[in-house]
Amino acid sequence: MGSGKTHWGKQVSEKLHIPFFDLDEQITTHEEKSITEIFSENGEEYFRVLEKDILHIITESHENFVMACGGGTPCYYNNIDYMNHSGTTIWINTSIDTLFQRLIKEKQARPLIKNLTNEQVRGFIIKKFSDRKIYYEQADIIVDEDPVRLENLVGKIFHA
Repeated sequence: MGSGKTHWGKQVSEKLHIPFFDLDEQITTHEEKSITEIFSENGEEYFRVLEKDILHIITESHENFVMACGGGTPCYYNNIDYMNHSGTTIWINTSIDTLFQRLIKEKQARPLIKNLTNEQVRGFIIKKFSDRKIYYEQADIIVDEDPVRLENLVGKIFHA
């Protein structure tokens, strides 16, 4: 969450001339509800199943594409294994401080943090990073540079 997956996904898809999908946008279109509404009306478990199902639908119906998935996507239902088997996965390893600065600016649009104080947001980021790192580290490509540069990112994709 907040690492720039959508931004960089769009940039890479334009550079490579292949379709881009934002998994959260695909979910909201499918459900005709915002992510916030889905979480509040149906809960996180419902969202995660829906997320997995739509991930599979897109992957199975497109040969080449770039997708920005949610920060939790790799962590549920063996999605990281599925994604690694289906294509090249990339982890944009953004620093805790950068994530914090970005996320406090957009708290209201993020259902998992919208009701937290800024201090709680920092704790949330640290906890999620700690919990999810084991999944993220399984990505085919790990991008540690800050700021990310498009040419370096594309180069890593072709050398993976």
